[in-house]
Amino acid sequence: MNTTEIALAIEARWVIPVIPQGVVLEHTTVLINDDGSIHAILPIAEARATLKATRVVRLDHHALMPGLINLHTHAAMALMRGMADDLPLMDWLQHHIWPAERAAVTPRFVRDGTLLASAEMLAGGVTCFNDMYFYPDAAAEAVIQAGIRAHLGLVVMDFPSAYATDADDYLLKGLEARDGWRGTSRITSSLAPHAPYTMSDRSFEKVMTYAEQLGLGIHTHLHETRTEIEQSLAQYGIRPIQRMADLGILGPGLVAAHAVHLDEAERTLLKEFGCHIAHCPASNLKLGSGVANVPAMLETGINVGLGTDGAASNNRLDMFAEMRLAALLAKGASEDAAVVPATTALEMATINGARALGLDDKIGSIEPGKLADLVAIDMDHAICNPCFDPVSHLVYVAGREHVTHTWVAGELCYQEGIYAHVEPAELKEITTQWYPKLSPFRA
Repeated sequence: MNTTEIALAIEARWVIPVIPQGVVLEHTTVLINDDGSIHAILPIAEARATLKATRVVRLDHHALMPGLINLHTHAAMALMRGMADDLPLMDWLQHHIWPAERAAVTPRFVRDGTLLASAEMLAGGVTCFNDMYFYPDAAAEAVIQAGIRAHLGLVVMDFPSAYATDADDYLLKGLEARDGWRGTSRITSSLAPHAPYTMSDRSFEKVMTYAEQLGLGIHTHLHETRTEIEQSLAQYGIRPIQRMADLGILGPGLVAAHAVHLDEAERTLLKEFGCHIAHCPASNLKLGSGVANVPAMLETGINVGLGTDGAASNNRLDMFAEMRLAALLAKGASEDAAVVPATTALEMATINGARALGLDDKIGSIEPGKLADLVAIDMDHAICNPCFDPVSHLVYVAGREHVTHTWVAGELCYQEGIYAHVEPAELKEITTQWYPKLSPFRA
């Protein structure tokens, strides 16, 4: 019998494709082409009989799933982890984070912090993150080195920073940075106006013009706190979401981070415009921002993904923790154990994030033709056995410490503590270098 040659075969005890919904494949091989795309998904015996792989990875006790997608973060802020804890959002921002950023943020800071965050995410099964921070060209350097996939936000606001002086300057620098990585397959981008409270109507209108002309999405913080809403009512006479609707910002390209405080009419508005929500349960809790009504969002039909926010307000870039927390919070707040089941939580962390970024034709599920952004989780641990339902275990039992392999476009970027492109000594040097520069801003 003639056999077809393939670049890589991953044989797993379980394959969780995410699409079709709820399917669990046992003793299955995922076959990957030279270009990093998925060739086929076959039973192990059939794959061995019909295909010859250059490399074979056998995962006899593992679950293989799509890479996790972190739908909202500020990667470089990994260098600010634990710097100003146990503070409400505006105190945290105005008295600690913003002063530290004015004093310390440089292209090198962003490159170093993003590399540190990328390493943490790869080790935790995250293959793609949606970022919002200064100096995106420096972030791109770290992304390219680590081999991770990133959707880099071109941050815009009216306030000056070490990076730019006003909204026009932010836009100019962001679009110049985008030109520098446009040929890089693992980097895409969006416009990232920081928040309604840091942007004038004129600046939002400029963002919208560029978004329409360039076909870019928009990534912003929205309805994160009650204070934000009260300030908008005082200044504009309307709540922020209505202001965004009036300015034309709402649409299928919008990723709204947090969206904690929504009423029924606002949920309906987001659904009608096809907007997406990046739910960040750990950050919302840690900053005392509140508990988002995720069951109502899902019931309305809004696409909801999961994010960690930055390590300065979480303090982990741990998407396994976010999955578990999102499911449990929804059940507790609604007093309904059936809402946000494990299958839904896993979808929020994978395919829903891909849809929000407009990348669901490429990533977010294990399907032929898509890119092989994959994660292997070792289930051969006492706490993971017996395993009646691997999807349930991925959400409620397993953690990022059980991740053994992370592939991005078929490239093995992380395996059991070893990175393909990042040296632990470099990460240690980064944290040692920046600690004294940030220490003055500790709470």
